Amino acid sequence: MIHSSSDPTDWSRLEAEDAAEASRARADEARVKRGFWHKIRRTAASVPFAEEAVAAYFAAFDRNTPLKVRAGLLATLAYFVLPADLTPDILPVIGFGDDAAVLFTALKLLSSHITPTHRDAAREALDDLKAGG
Repeated sequence: MIHSSSDPTDWSRLEAEDAAEASRARADEARVKRGFWHKIRRTAASVPFAEEAVAAYFAAFDRNTPLKVRAGLLATLAYFVLPADLTPDILPVIGFGDDAAVLFTALKLLSSHITPTHRDAAREALDDLKAGG
């Protein structure tokens, strides 16, 4: 089961190992919560990796995903929602190239933690967005 994105993350366990990483994870979590769905709604039709991004979102907020994996996914998704990144997203096609590269690199490293449940939830969420939900 995927737990609600409003569930708080216990970054204190990570903080015991690396306070700076826990601090970044908290900031990334807040940035992703603020901007992810807005950006997906705006760009889903033009982003060829939308389903992978949404699956990564669900994995990042699933308490069953290991904490360090969640931190890595949140960092990746935080980059995706940044309004200013290496290549502006307003440029057709190439604007999302850097986002895709970052996301696919993270997914390659962390894909074993993105479950069929996360992928099913992503497809359902994108179908809802396409239907206007």
